[in-house]
Amino acid sequence: MDHCVFIQANDKQWLGALVAEYALRRNSQHNDRFDIRIMPYDDFPFLKAREGDYYLRDGDKREWVRDDLQSFTPTRFLPPQLMDYKGRSVVIDPDVFAIADIWDLLSRDMQGKAIMCRPKSGNKGKRGCLATSVMLLENAKLTHWKVEEQFDAMFEFQRDYMKWVCLKYEDPGSIGFFEPEWNDFDHLTSQTKMLHTTKRKTQPWKTGLPVDYRPADTFRLFPPRHWIRRARRALFGDYKFTGKYKQNPDPNQERFFFQLVAECLEKGVFGEDLVRDEMAKNHVRHDAFEVIGRISKQAA
Repeated sequence: MDHCVFIQANDKQWLGALVAEYALRRNSQHNDRFDIRIMPYDDFPFLKAREGDYYLRDGDKREWVRDDLQSFTPTRFLPPQLMDYKGRSVVIDPDVFAIADIWDLLSRDMQGKAIMCRPKSGNKGKRGCLATSVMLLENAKLTHWKVEEQFDAMFEFQRDYMKWVCLKYEDPGSIGFFEPEWNDFDHLTSQTKMLHTTKRKTQPWKTGLPVDYRPADTFRLFPPRHWIRRARRALFGDYKFTGKYKQNPDPNQERFFFQLVAECLEKGVFGEDLVRDEMAKNHVRHDAFEVIGRISKQAA
């Protein structure tokens, strides 16, 4: 097909990716017009080939590891190449869940732009970083995206990861913006089109588990927490003393996600065995079935 939605994934976010795929199909009236493809980390040997090597990230050197919550991020630049630079694609993180019909985004007027996305929030947004966690791509306009070459350039310290994922290597004139609701950061309202549970420490399916992502620790004089993170990582490794995932502050987001999980189980999208296996690996909170039962009772 000429249109495809790509979902990034790795082992730690596999359940999220499956639920994201289900939400896309569930909420579209045009399922015959686009494909969906999940992109697991292990499908791309060039990522695994660099494990243990050091790359450039925000001006610093850091070790590339598979065992991180977001090790999939370079794959967000793969869709044009995977579609032979034809047609259109949308790429999303595995913690992005559609509420609106994704065809409305796939088929919209891009006004000649190659990329559509939204700005980041917070300090990264103030520094001009764009959110590549959801992008609409005109593949024919992105033939310069040679992902393996550009990925390797990070390890030669010629390309900075943060500049890459913030689209700072792109011609600004080739980038347009869609409404923030298509990548709604931890914000669920009647206007939300795709919910992105971007605050990793409060992702609803992780509550109570040991933190298994590496916080950013680039050196800045202020705030001092950057010093503390660096010292902790140097002394104890990536995850020691990083704490546990917290309860999502918005019960509606927890309810929304686990309602989708309940529907997946009911419709056979995946079975209880998969969820139990993810729980055993500490990828999914250990009380997941209790949460599903509680939400199902509330909905009855």
